[in-house]
Amino acid sequence: MVSDIKQVPESPVGKTGEAGGGPGPKTPDPAGVQQVTPAESETPETSPEQPDTSPDQSAREARDLSWVLSRARIWTRRGLILVLRVSRLVAIGVRQIRPGLRFVWRSLLRRWRRSLEFRTVLTTLLLAVTSFAIVGAYLSNQIANNLFQERLAQAESESRFNVKQVQDTFDGAQVTDQSSVITLVYDTLTAVEGRGSVIQRRYVFEAAPEQTKPRNRWVESRASDQLTVRVIPPELRKAVQSGGKQQFWASTQFPVGNEDRPGIAVGNMVTFNGTAYELYLIYDLNTAQQTLDEIQNVLWAGGAALVLMIGAIAWYVTRNVVSPVSHAAVVSEKLAAGQLQERMVVKGEDEVARLGASFNHMAASLQEQITQLATLSQMQQRFVSDVSHELRTPLTTVRMAAEVLFDARDDFDPMNKRSAELLYHQVERFQSLLSDLLEISRFDAGAAVLDAEPQDIFQVISHVMEGAAPVAAEYGSEVRLNARQKSIIVEMDSRRIDRILRNLLLNALEHGEGKPVHISVAANHEAVAVSVRDHGIGMTQAEAARVFDRFWRADPARARTTGGSGLGLSIAAEDTKLHNGWLQAWGRKGSGSNFRLTLPLRQGGTIVKSPLQLEPADIGFPGAASERQMLVLGQDSGETPQPTPSVGGIPAPDDDGTGEKS
Repeated sequence: MVSDIKQVPESPVGKTGEAGGGPGPKTPDPAGVQQVTPAESETPETSPEQPDTSPDQSAREARDLSWVLSRARIWTRRGLILVLRVSRLVAIGVRQIRPGLRFVWRSLLRRWRRSLEFRTVLTTLLLAVTSFAIVGAYLSNQIANNLFQERLAQAESESRFNVKQVQDTFDGAQVTDQSSVITLVYDTLTAVEGRGSVIQRRYVFEAAPEQTKPRNRWVESRASDQLTVRVIPPELRKAVQSGGKQQFWASTQFPVGNEDRPGIAVGNMVTFNGTAYELYLIYDLNTAQQTLDEIQNVLWAGGAALVLMIGAIAWYVTRNVVSPVSHAAVVSEKLAAGQLQERMVVKGEDEVARLGASFNHMAASLQEQITQLATLSQMQQRFVSDVSHELRTPLTTVRMAAEVLFDARDDFDPMNKRSAELLYHQVERFQSLLSDLLEISRFDAGAAVLDAEPQDIFQVISHVMEGAAPVAAEYGSEVRLNARQKSIIVEMDSRRIDRILRNLLLNALEHGEGKPVHISVAANHEAVAVSVRDHGIGMTQAEAARVFDRFWRADPARARTTGGSGLGLSIAAEDTKLHNGWLQAWGRKGSGSNFRLTLPLRQGGTIVKSPLQLEPADIGFPGAASERQMLVLGQDSGETPQPTPSVGGIPAPDDDGTGEKS
């Protein structure tokens, strides 16, 4: 009967092959067989000699001890120094390597996000490696199990045969003296071992413990190659000792030279001269392990080669698919940049080729339409410019005649007097519209030039407020300037900034419904912002989307009272672009609107963040009242406005809105 005993960890002694399984030290007999001799530790000859207690001997021992302690301290100090230096070098290496690792990791992440080819190939490689690892582990495990089961079956069969031969030899032996017994056991076990060019199997022969009536026990233990019973798992020994004539096996490791080899230990009980012995035959699995290692090496090498081949195939296929897409992306970027003559290279007749042909056809159609639109736009710009220039001369003549009639209107009858006044005002409006058209034509032709120079923006704002004072008095609105700084120098074209702010302020007064209009100014390190806030009719989101369009009005039916042309905000937007600034609008129906102009402090600078928020939470500024200044234009003020302290702000609505212009 064969039972499987689960292998347990071997003791360190069993792995290293140290002797010690017998009851006493072993000495070789004349025939070369290890023989057990009685222990001699209790004899007077083996007892240690008494130490020499002479003064010279004591002094010498003291000096030796002092020298050993001093050397120990020296080597301890050297070891600590070496450990500190190594740790310092490791820390320095980690600090130097960490930026490189971080750079590599970020590069891989950037490559992963931006490259479809890299992402596809890497995903394919990871999936292939995972698949081959799983399949390789399964195959390796199956092969190892088959090799082990085959070797186990062979070991069990051979063990039964050899154990039967040993028992038959012991049963038929006619020996009575110690020398004959030792010789018989040695010859029998050597025959079982099967010595030759290669040892087929090894054995461990051990007397069973706790035998009450042994007779003629002249052999306690024997083993091959200085093995001991410690290489046998304890569970296997217990099973053999309690199993009688049954056969048991267990996996184990045993030392051969300087290495530990895997093996199978098969155990049986045999009797000799009335003494029970444990006989373990150990079969070497090193050959099977080498075969398994070679198979695993072949599997891993083949898997690595196959993974590389799959990666190369995935790269080739992905490149053929992604390259046209990448080329299309590059061509589309060039088309978006204005290079309308760019086209894709079309090769073959497959789906990618048809995609390239369709892309080229679309690009050609877009180029034709864009060219037509550009030509039409140029014709329109030229027409507006030519008409505007041609109208200047007759308009000047008409205006001179209108001024003459307007000056002499008191001599006319009421009907003609009214006609003269209408003619004069409408000619002025026509002249303003013509000036705006000429300015727009200069922007369209790219002839507008920025004449920038450093100037205090508060001077420009004061000039705008002085010019808007009559209009503010007419509408009954107060214009208040709220600023923390007293002077902000900006590199700007003061004429264009004056025009922008004048347009914003007049629009705010016209749509403010007689409520106060607030002008706020703030600056940071790279920009200055000016906002014009009214509390009138406000704007919707749809209106704000078109507030800077040419000739657009929120309500075309509304009558104009300030004589605007509908081009003021469009010209303001173009002037802002020349300064590389921002012009933005916010509004809400019934709560007014807010226009914010943001300019860089230096010509050519860029704006990252505006000093003022577009949606006004409050028109005042944080800080003490003494830090603020406000210029107030009252409805009853006919004098030049003077700076006065601010007394607070008015809260603005919370919801988002849009803008409107007149």
